[in-house]
Amino acid sequence: MYPEYLVTPMREELTKVGFEELKDADAVKQAIESEGTVFIMVNSVCGCAAANARPAARIASKNEKHPDKLVTVFAGMEKDAVDTARNYMLPYPPSSPAMALFKDGKLVHMIERHQIEGRPAQMIADNLIGAFEQYC
Repeated sequence: MYPEYLVTPMREELTKVGFEELKDADAVKQAIESEGTVFIMVNSVCGCAAANARPAARIASKNEKHPDKLVTVFAGMEKDAVDTARNYMLPYPPSSPAMALFKDGKLVHMIERHQIEGRPAQMIADNLIGAFEQYC
């Protein structure tokens, strides 16, 4: 676990633009299993989350077509929430950061860490926007 003072600004990068932070397994289950579309970001303290993933998520969330719910869990903090989210992302291996889009409880789009590292935020956002346009 990381000290809360360290991760607070990283959490706020997403919550300030409308993401809901999920801190326990039940909240994750309720969000993902709800009707409609849910975008979940597994947030992280790593550099690629700061430089690529969070900026991409913020850009994509402003698209005209976007998921009904924008949610996030934080790797290294709320273990049960993160583990539950990752179980819904199977067969993809655990990854942080990671981004997933669900429609009516089914995984329809996934971006893993290896697809985030070294890619510009706008490229990742464009990938997300394409998924939002298709499924939302």
